[in-house]
Amino acid sequence: MARLIRSACLTDYVGVSRSVGLNPYRMLDAAGLPRASLSDPDMMIPAGAVGRLLEASAKAAGIDDFGLRLAEMRGLSNLGPVGLVVREQPTIRKAIEALIRYIRLHNEAVSLRIEETDDLVILSPALVVARPAPIRQAVELSMGVLCRILRLFLGGAWKPQAVCFTHVPPKSRERHRRVFGTRVEFSQDFNGIVCLARDLEAPIPAADPTMARYVERYLDSIAAKPNATMRDKVRELIWMMLPTEGCSIEQVAARLGVNRRTLHRHLAREGETYSALIDAVRTEMVTHYLEDRGRQLYVVADMLGFSALSVFSRWFRSRFGCSVSAWRATHQAAFDPDRRSIT
Repeated sequence: MARLIRSACLTDYVGVSRSVGLNPYRMLDAAGLPRASLSDPDMMIPAGAVGRLLEASAKAAGIDDFGLRLAEMRGLSNLGPVGLVVREQPTIRKAIEALIRYIRLHNEAVSLRIEETDDLVILSPALVVARPAPIRQAVELSMGVLCRILRLFLGGAWKPQAVCFTHVPPKSRERHRRVFGTRVEFSQDFNGIVCLARDLEAPIPAADPTMARYVERYLDSIAAKPNATMRDKVRELIWMMLPTEGCSIEQVAARLGVNRRTLHRHLAREGETYSALIDAVRTEMVTHYLEDRGRQLYVVADMLGFSALSVFSRWFRSRFGCSVSAWRATHQAAFDPDRRSIT
């Protein structure tokens, strides 16, 4: 089942693509997206096609910051009703919690979580894709928008403590420094914005609790009609949990409020197994991690939840029919920014 996103995600796509020498309508046609999506922000379009459009645009323009260029143009209004309910919360923490709760009504392929350690907070967006595919531009767009939302509430001078990406560094970090206003670290174990916990406790002076409750009731009425199957929910949790928390079936079942046997039973009704799902997600994730040729394989193995490098190596060969080094050699041109071709 294709995950959908509001076409508001393409706001300013025409201007940004033209600024780097592209024909936006030809790029849209090639991605299989309707041209009407550029004028109707509430049209639901395949998130996977949008991701491919962003990657193709970056490649055709010979740049690696296309997603960030779009993010520079974004604000809460692009989130539609979700942005409205976020704006009316009493504190920034409540605003982020509302975004976590309702983001799937705007984009079914993204989820957001908060991790707290001592006096720091990590806000991590996770993108779920249906097959192994580059997602660099979509990740940077999501992170850029999240940073702009925080700065909207905290003031233009606010800066996160750090910003981390799992992908390799760009040729130039100038735009990253401008968008995030702080040090940006690449080839990390997670995508996330690190900020002080006290930042989230700041009040939102213009918040209207009455309006917030009204919009929440509206959004809850929409969310009460979910199309997500148990398979979809489990896949999303695996994507979120695997790199940092471990991902046993017991842990996933606990997140869903059921026990292991109940989860097995639900998946069986849908013709699915937990082991097949985690295997599929690992297959999707591993190509993104291997993009960074400097990342040690034992780190990749750990991020994918393998107990040992040897176990990961055997799994990789069984899935891809070759060793990791052979696979990297074959795909080097696709991942090497100095060897891009413009098509």
